[in-house]
Amino acid sequence: MKSRASVPGKVILFGEHFVVYGVKSILCAIDKRITVTAEKTKEKKISIKSNIGNLELEKNIPLSEINSPLKPFYFLANKIIKNHDTGIKIIVESNIPLGVGLGSSSACCVAGAAAISRLFSNASKEEILKLAIEAEKTIFQDTSGADCTVCTYGGIMEYDKEKGFIKIESKPNFHLVIANSNIEHSTKSVVAKVNEFKEKNEVEFATLCNNESKLVGEALKEIKENNIKEIGNKVIQNQAYLEKIGVSNDKLRDMIKTGNSVSYGAKITGAGGGGCIFALADESNLDKTIKQFEEKKYDCFSVKIDFVGLHTF
Repeated sequence: MKSRASVPGKVILFGEHFVVYGVKSILCAIDKRITVTAEKTKEKKISIKSNIGNLELEKNIPLSEINSPLKPFYFLANKIIKNHDTGIKIIVESNIPLGVGLGSSSACCVAGAAAISRLFSNASKEEILKLAIEAEKTIFQDTSGADCTVCTYGGIMEYDKEKGFIKIESKPNFHLVIANSNIEHSTKSVVAKVNEFKEKNEVEFATLCNNESKLVGEALKEIKENNIKEIGNKVIQNQAYLEKIGVSNDKLRDMIKTGNSVSYGAKITGAGGGGCIFALADESNLDKTIKQFEEKKYDCFSVKIDFVGLHTF
């Protein structure tokens, strides 16, 4: 018997970094997916195969002894099968670029939790999400669970630290052209850099937080009304705030300039310092936007919002 689960990646549309300090953020699921296949085995081992490597271990190995990006899968498998006389084989297939702020880790955790748990029970999305966040904490101890949540339920969500998640029921019809800087970055170090900026510039940072909070509220209104030009203006404005807190660099600036020349607006998505940007487009300028990035030799691809979220089969 096999169980399969497919889960989308995600993009932060508005509010990254400022969300740490109480401002709302807006996230959406994207139609690039990770699929996990789980199968019971007679051999009492946990076997994981993926395009970033393989892992095969006995059950009940302490997590502290596992130094692998596949640790969340081991955690999930071991937790779920510990009371069952079986082993498990897990296969991970991904078309989400890894480590660039598009939610690959969270999608893996949700897909892994769903595929493995549904070999043994008809787990609900809520139960799967809880498991996925536990798994993500094995590699990102301070995770808010925001990425796992939007990957599980799909669509667009607003999130803040106090009130949690609210799903936005509207379905705007736009494209995001994702361009990858191919610069490796550490989210932890970029977050620390922003905190250092805050400590040295408390009044300016408080003003930026207030401005970002207002912007996110306005962006939500425009998203609900599918007003793409105004959403684009908010994207450009948000990028200006990210510039001020020091999470951009020359390559990202050039990519954003490239996107702004033909799309409705471009900005960093995620931590910054590297990773990806997105440019907001529709049918009228999608091909032009992609062509503009390709002419400058930037890796890019287009996505739409995924409204399905977790899918099991």
